[in-house]
Amino acid sequence: MKKKSGFLRSPGEFSLRAHCFSAGNNLFRASFFRLAAVLLLAVLFCVQVCAAGEGSSEESPAYGGRLIMGSIGEPSNLIPYLASDSASAEVAGLLYTSPLEYDKDLNIVKCAAEEWEVLEGGTFMRFRLKEGLVWQDGHPLTADDVTFTYNLMIDPKTPTAYAADFLNVKEYRQTGPLSFEVRYDAPYARAAITWMQPILPKHILERENITSTRYARNPVGAGPFKLKSWEPGSRIVLEANDRYFKGRPYIDEIIYRIIPDGTTMFLEARAGKLDFVGLSPQQYLRQTQGEWWEKNWRKYKYLASGYTYLGLNFKSPFFQDKRVRQALSCAIDREGIIKGALFGMGEPAFGPYKPGTWVYNTALKPYDYDPERARRLLAEAGWRPGKDGILEKDGLRFEFTILVNQGNNERIKVAVILQQMFRAVGVKVSIRTVEWAAFLKEFVDTRKFDALILAWNILDDPDIFDVWHSSAAEGHGLNFVSFCNEEVDRLLEKGRASADKAERKAIYDRFQQILHDEQPYLFLYVPYSLPMVQARFQGIQPAPAGITYNLDRWWVPRALQE
Repeated sequence: MKKKSGFLRSPGEFSLRAHCFSAGNNLFRASFFRLAAVLLLAVLFCVQVCAAGEGSSEESPAYGGRLIMGSIGEPSNLIPYLASDSASAEVAGLLYTSPLEYDKDLNIVKCAAEEWEVLEGGTFMRFRLKEGLVWQDGHPLTADDVTFTYNLMIDPKTPTAYAADFLNVKEYRQTGPLSFEVRYDAPYARAAITWMQPILPKHILERENITSTRYARNPVGAGPFKLKSWEPGSRIVLEANDRYFKGRPYIDEIIYRIIPDGTTMFLEARAGKLDFVGLSPQQYLRQTQGEWWEKNWRKYKYLASGYTYLGLNFKSPFFQDKRVRQALSCAIDREGIIKGALFGMGEPAFGPYKPGTWVYNTALKPYDYDPERARRLLAEAGWRPGKDGILEKDGLRFEFTILVNQGNNERIKVAVILQQMFRAVGVKVSIRTVEWAAFLKEFVDTRKFDALILAWNILDDPDIFDVWHSSAAEGHGLNFVSFCNEEVDRLLEKGRASADKAERKAIYDRFQQILHDEQPYLFLYVPYSLPMVQARFQGIQPAPAGITYNLDRWWVPRALQE
């Protein structure tokens, strides 16, 4: 949901969704699935590249070769709208296309659309698709497919967390074989973003039960790559789509190796068995120095467009009093976590937006690390020390479990540090590590957890309705901590309906104030993205969108192709 993603996510750097949560810090958390609403903020791009291989090759781009990437998580579903995990978004991001997309500088531009007009003060948009678009099986891609996708998304039977953008359309009308238009009641901030979502193939899915179709694991798309093979628990192989309308990718294959452990993944990269890996801070700073690394690899560093947090389940008896949530926030030394778990490679997070961006509320004062205040707040909430020092209230010991996904050593370290900090104020914490697929299916989807450590990508647009609106607390929604607040609902509804930046700034400032007071998440930090790529790969052009926004234009000199 979240990734989310420059945000190291569950495999790489594309994100399908407006929100995508992430399995892995040791995987490249993603900048941007070109086809959708998963959008990243323009980053203060401080790119560090190993000296060798920094220059561009004088050769012309060559076709051939393969790119091998590591992934902690395995996709759950390759029909984009039915999955919110970053592993699924990563792969699906290379399989589908959309009417609009982001360019490298995060400007909204035409993709499958040949024409795009915004009229009547932003309440009306007209599209015409490019001629000659085809699905990977050769079937024409037309406005019929866009209409099918729209109708699927507004169908209440479709189990998706991403229907809201489509439901805000007042009128959708197909006006020709390649054209369609949409009308809104009022200017809608996410109108263009809605049409950055992937187009689904009508001829493949119209007679399928979307919840059980075989195409969830055997997708048909129109993106730069197509699925070649999927060995569950082992690898996913994508091959270049010769019919891709922007031109066949240079690289023949992209292989995702599923390696549910970050240390193992790094060892595989060092042995030459991976070409692209997201480094941990320790690996970046201490384990990839020297002549051999500089000759064979390129490293990049920039502040991720995403944040890591401890989510508290409002259905748990421990977290229903906001004084308790505030107390736990006061018990956290965020700088200490960044130094201890990230070797200083991150910045403290105090809300869902990135510091330095226009929407970030600079008037808010962060919760200081203050164990004494934490103890006072817990006492005010009725928690008193028991015989062993653990707090008790009405016969209930303050003892809960933090869930962490397997393979993410950074989050495991964070959980251990939090365990010690909470113990210092009388709260006992256990840590449970769960394999990624089970983490999602058995705990996140069912809401059966006390607290968990996850990450969301930070979007270019500040609308985060899908994560925080109370309607998203039900069914397949992304508000899995079940935070419900009437004022937040009104603000989010108003914020996405406005196209006025100053008005939206005021709305989201107030929204951040409420989150700051309520502390439904204990926001922890914004990490640095630390991807590393084999030096033989050419065409990498770091930009605000990250480095893999142009993955289809990466190439390998013929003499170095493996």
